[in-house]
Amino acid sequence: MADQEPVQQQITLVDENGDETLYDVLFTFKSEDFDRSYILIYPDSKGEDEEVEIQAYALPKGDDPSDPQGGELQAIETDKEWDMIESVLNTFLGKDGDDQDDDSDDNQ
Repeated sequence: MADQEPVQQQITLVDENGDETLYDVLFTFKSEDFDRSYILIYPDSKGEDEEVEIQAYALPKGDDPSDPQGGELQAIETDKEWDMIESVLNTFLGKDGDDQDDDSDDNQ
């Protein structure tokens, strides 16, 4: 039984029309600088080679990022928070965060 795949954490978001969408949790983390915890998610219905849109939210105050209990996810409102989240995401994805090299492969 040791070769079982880990269970993918999922959450359901309800939009303003009451429609539910299932999302996979990419990861959660706590920022000491902002004294908040964050969750990064992407739609569950993505295909194998599709580009995914990763969304980020702040967890409700006091929610444990290692075991989120749900509740109202909060929008991220400041550019400083977005910059910090982007930096953490780039680290998670193994990117160095240098956006200048994105087009270099096209110039051959």
